[in-house]
Amino acid sequence: MNFWMDNALNELLEVIKHIDVLTINDEEARQLTGEYSLVKAAQKIFSMGPKYVVIKKGEHGALLFHEEQIFFAPALPLEEVFDPTGAGDTFAGGFAGYLTASDDTSFENMKKAVIHGSNLASFSVEKFGTERMLKLSHKEVKERLHQFKKLTQFEIELQ
Repeated sequence: MNFWMDNALNELLEVIKHIDVLTINDEEARQLTGEYSLVKAAQKIFSMGPKYVVIKKGEHGALLFHEEQIFFAPALPLEEVFDPTGAGDTFAGGFAGYLTASDDTSFENMKKAVIHGSNLASFSVEKFGTERMLKLSHKEVKERLHQFKKLTQFEIELQ
């Protein structure tokens, strides 16, 4: 994305006018909008055309924005990260794959897609390149989804 912003910004902005979901990392969102705040950056990106904005924050998770709604998904804390190269692309693939399989672009389902993307990205950093993804089983994916659920759900009494 940085290349397109640096070399073909007008063409990039024309494309952005016609998309429904923009998946971008935090550095790119800041460069595209000139805003440090990711909330403000997402608002500016909405004005460019997309209905949903996903801002990836690497090891710090991802943010999903839609109109006035915001959802945050953490990255799974791992003991070891071997190679983070490609984790963002793996996130995007898991996110898009989940949306395609479910055929549902509601905000609630987008939240699930963010979790699925984060889940797959957590595997991709465990080995070099695509090595870990090639040996990944459906059982491992499900087990890690349960870890995400335990990490992010809690009971709280609101008064």
